[in-house]
Amino acid sequence: MNIYVGNLSYEVSDEDLRESFGRFGQVASANVIKDRQSGRSKGFGFVEMSTQAEAQAAIAGLNGTELKGRALNVSEARPRTERKSGGSGGGGRGDRRPY
Repeated sequence: MNIYVGNLSYEVSDEDLRESFGRFGQVASANVIKDRQSGRSKGFGFVEMSTQAEAQAAIAGLNGTELKGRALNVSEARPRTERKSGGSGGGGRGDRRPY
């Protein structure tokens, strides 16, 4: 089961997440999400637990607890939604009428 972990301190590492969640069961993966350009943490991450029961125990046990000075927001991760493509991306007029 995939778990969302929000309000992370910028100092929290993948290993910190793995260690914290490991007290509740087997951690399949633990990832702090980082900005592609700067490499700095975005302040949230995801942890994959081996079983639903372990994941629920981790959510109950860690939500609201402090890690490196910040109170964690821990919940079941929602499925990823597809992003719509085709945005203009430019800063110009979108209506294409002459000035």
